[in-house]
Amino acid sequence: MNWTWFHRFASPPHMYRLARRLTPWFAWPAAVLIVVALYGGLVLAPPDYQQGEGFRMIYVHAPTAWMSLMVYTTMAFAAAVGLIWRMKVAHAAAAACAPIGASFTFAALVTGSLYGEPMWGTWWEWDPRLTSELILFFLYLGYMGLRGAIEDTQRADRTSAVLAVVGVVNVPIIHYSVTWWNSLHQAPSVMRLGKPTLSGAMLWPLLAMLLAFTLLFVALLLVRLRAEILARERNASWLREELAA
Repeated sequence: MNWTWFHRFASPPHMYRLARRLTPWFAWPAAVLIVVALYGGLVLAPPDYQQGEGFRMIYVHAPTAWMSLMVYTTMAFAAAVGLIWRMKVAHAAAAACAPIGASFTFAALVTGSLYGEPMWGTWWEWDPRLTSELILFFLYLGYMGLRGAIEDTQRADRTSAVLAVVGVVNVPIIHYSVTWWNSLHQAPSVMRLGKPTLSGAMLWPLLAMLLAFTLLFVALLLVRLRAEILARERNASWLREELAA
């Protein structure tokens, strides 16, 4: 099997140029889809028969919560690739994921609190899903803090990668917490076996927003990856030639 394609992804010049070319192809569709999904969820979707208009918070809360798990899994995978194959670009990708994932997780926690106050009568409850999501936020912060505390880039890559890989055990805990333990949080209504419980008019804006946030994540990742490569390769001759061109 020809692994040339795989080794090209380990090349900082190749990834820098590829990220620059691909960014608009993800950023613009993400922007359009966010507008469409918001209009569908906030205007077109009917109110919930139990939760009324307050249910519309799910069009931001649920996708950001999903993305918090997706980004962490991506970060852990990139960190593992960096550890196993010693690929600097993979470590750069993991580092680029962290602030994006932390932002999604923070948004999920804030919107969850805003949703919980009218529905549960409290801004916060030490519910298994909420607690494990908060731990995920601390894992993101710990990863970034650990990287920032170590001056040597290679040692920072290795040490933070171990934390990212170990921390991935929290992802299935978050996902299955509502079925493993007694929880205030509602059971899955979309990511479940069988037919989703949401009606089509409510479901399509939610799926559209999830796709929009996924595209947004890729666009932000490509931008931050370029910044990471710039920082790591600032003295490289290829970068001087690239910037001069």
